[in-house]
Amino acid sequence: MGQAFGCVQVDQSTVAVKEHFGKFEDVLEPGCHCLPWCFGYQLAGELSLRVQQLDVRCETKTKDNVFVTVVASIQYRALAEKASDAFYKLSNTKEQIQAYVFDVIRASVPKLDLDSAFEQKNDIAKAVEEELEKAMSAYGYEIVQTLIVDIEPDAHVKRAMNEINAASRMRVAANEKAEAEKILQIKRAEGEAESKYLSGLGIARQRQAIVDGLRDSVLAFSENVPGTTAKDVLDMVLVTQYFDTMKEIGATSKSSAVFIPHGPGAVRDISSQIREGLLQAGSVEH
Repeated sequence: MGQAFGCVQVDQSTVAVKEHFGKFEDVLEPGCHCLPWCFGYQLAGELSLRVQQLDVRCETKTKDNVFVTVVASIQYRALAEKASDAFYKLSNTKEQIQAYVFDVIRASVPKLDLDSAFEQKNDIAKAVEEELEKAMSAYGYEIVQTLIVDIEPDAHVKRAMNEINAASRMRVAANEKAEAEKILQIKRAEGEAESKYLSGLGIARQRQAIVDGLRDSVLAFSENVPGTTAKDVLDMVLVTQYFDTMKEIGATSKSSAVFIPHGPGAVRDISSQIREGLLQAGSVEH
């Protein structure tokens, strides 16, 4: 109804292009404007001043021959002071921006390895933004922000990278496990060595105590009973121990015992063997 009377409304964050008999006349700001169509004035169209976003997916190849898909997000807007350029000079703004993004990405990424491409995403985004800013300013557009939001390698490459990473971590884990087992074996060996050393000390002290006790007993008996020799006293002690042992074996119903030849003659042989063993042990300890 308003246009029938020559009035038009321009919404906020929007500008309208006014023409007179098909020629550009003026840029209309938000608000109500008189546009008498009967005198050849008309509204050519409207142009949004809001920030718009364009996501561009570009497939390219890295320096190490890995195909990747680079996803770039371009945020741009038309400038109010250059609204006529933005309206008349470009027929398809998004395709124009997309062409520049393809050109910059396909010129930058092939110079980088795959790992470097991930590390230098900001540099790629900066290069895209500088090229777009230089090109689109002539058409009345401002590039607000350029982001490289993702770099997607081929699925097979991604799986191979994950396998390489997993193998590396497993290798580190295996080294750590081997080092831990090595430490355990060393500590176990040190413990066994210390245990055997202490056991040896205990056995040596036990034998020393036996030898010292027998020596004291022989000396005391020889002093109290004149005419007896050390050999006689030792034989008597061994015979006494022999009969005590036989008594203990006979008193136990469920004992396991190894019987050796025994008798008056065998006792002398046994005593000789025990005495020689003890004396040899005593000499080694000293």
